[in-house]
Amino acid sequence: MNDRQDPYDPYAAQEQQLVGYDAYGRPVYGQAPAQPAQPAPQQYGQQYEQQQYGYDYQGYGQQQSQQQYYPQQPAAQEYGQQEYTQAQGYAYDTQQTQQWIPQQTAPEPTEAHTPAPAERPAAQVPEPRRPDGEGGGARGEAPDDEPAAGRDYRTEMFAFIDQPDEDSEDVIDWLKFTESRTERREEARRRGRNRVVALIVVLALFVVGGLGYLWYADKLPFLDGPGDKKSGPTADAGAQKRDMIVVHLHNTKKGGTSSALLVDNVTTKQGATVLLPNTLAITGQDGTATGLGKSVEDGGLGTREALDSVLGTHIGGTWRLDTPFLENLVELVGGIEVDTDTAVPADDAAKTPAVAQGQKQSLSGPMAVAYATFRGQGEPEAKQLERLGKVLHAVLRKVPSDPKTAAVTVESIGQILDPALNAQTLGALLSRLGAHAKVGAYRTDVLGVKADGALTDDANKTVVKEVLGGSGAAAQPGAAPRVGLKDATGDEKTQIAAKAALVNSGYTFVDGGKADKTATGSQITYQDDAQRDRAIEVAKTLGLPETAVKKGENTVNADIVVTLGKDYKAS
Repeated sequence: MNDRQDPYDPYAAQEQQLVGYDAYGRPVYGQAPAQPAQPAPQQYGQQYEQQQYGYDYQGYGQQQSQQQYYPQQPAAQEYGQQEYTQAQGYAYDTQQTQQWIPQQTAPEPTEAHTPAPAERPAAQVPEPRRPDGEGGGARGEAPDDEPAAGRDYRTEMFAFIDQPDEDSEDVIDWLKFTESRTERREEARRRGRNRVVALIVVLALFVVGGLGYLWYADKLPFLDGPGDKKSGPTADAGAQKRDMIVVHLHNTKKGGTSSALLVDNVTTKQGATVLLPNTLAITGQDGTATGLGKSVEDGGLGTREALDSVLGTHIGGTWRLDTPFLENLVELVGGIEVDTDTAVPADDAAKTPAVAQGQKQSLSGPMAVAYATFRGQGEPEAKQLERLGKVLHAVLRKVPSDPKTAAVTVESIGQILDPALNAQTLGALLSRLGAHAKVGAYRTDVLGVKADGALTDDANKTVVKEVLGGSGAAAQPGAAPRVGLKDATGDEKTQIAAKAALVNSGYTFVDGGKADKTATGSQITYQDDAQRDRAIEVAKTLGLPETAVKKGENTVNADIVVTLGKDYKAS
């Protein structure tokens, strides 16, 4: 009789079970002993086992037709949704057989006796069923050709391992999204850096341009602008454009006149007032020498042209300003402030108010006239001219910057002007000069004159050439050269004879006065090489040898300067 039972017969497994071994080591089969009743604390485990494996623990045979007591293999999808765990309080008895029959484990040992890890039985893991039926029997048993104890569990036996990754495309899309987002961030940072660099470049260009403009306008205190270089002693006066007029102030109460040049340097955007002493020697229309003050008092006919001849300038017009009109002008601009250098007493006969001494003195129209015309006892004329210059500068600071408004102000004072200078032209000039005065681009100079009326060397080098731009270039092309005459003979008759010879030859005469000391030989100098041939002609006119002509710096503001020595013989 074959003692081996059919492993696939559940009824046979229920009736005959291995219960032990005989004396010869053979297995003994018999009925399974009845299980004792479960204590109350184990009730939860029984219910869990019934729900997990689908059998009634108390009666093994009651539900055999519908569901086996063996633990059923969950579907492949269930492995991914729930975790396959063993109920607490149960273990599989693998000491006698490989059939998966749930057994109740013994109670947990107390602290007095804890079995070693080697003594604890290893829990048997049921073999998962494959969807195609391979890897086990219908009830999950091991195949006949492979022992249960030596079964090799491989990953390909589990169906959920072989499932295709449905989220692979989502992962790729996510990687693309993160990569594109990183690129966008880098692009945003790059654009931000480019904007910052562009902003820095724009700011640098703005700063450089602003500093360049301030330098060009000569508004930087630590640097000299191009205007200073152009207006230096060695500058070419023809490279600068100047607009200038001459002002003659007539004192209608006390008598006397005072003259000044108002200069607007269009090239350098600077203004200036050049005060002209009455003793300045000019040549009248009859060719005789006369003083500037006498020429103005006599009516001023030809005075402007005589000044151009002496200074080498081109004056655009004459502004006759009587003292009552100066009062009106000061009142129209709302009064002025002047730093007065002296106190002016009141004059009851002339109805002149007193002027206090000090800084920022507020002057009305009559007070401004009183201060501008005041000359103390024994004071040189230059002092009175300096006071006139302060009043003119203060008035220009109050003139409206709009040319049309300034022209209306000029018309309002009621001054009779030179026909060559109308109210619109004068108003535009005064507004530009006022703009220069408001920003500090303005200067006031007194023209230095010797006792004989000739210009000093310093006046020729600084004021005439730098401020007025006076030089031989002021003469019109093709015009007769301006010839200056300085007497170093000590004989007045000799000077008169040389002057007559030059005037009769068509040369423009410039009186250079007397030299500081006498000289034995005459000398003729020129600065521009283009004037050399004319200098030789001047030497022939005066009967001087050609060897007397030399190139050098002229001491008189003229194209050609003749310094007469004792070798000159009047014809």
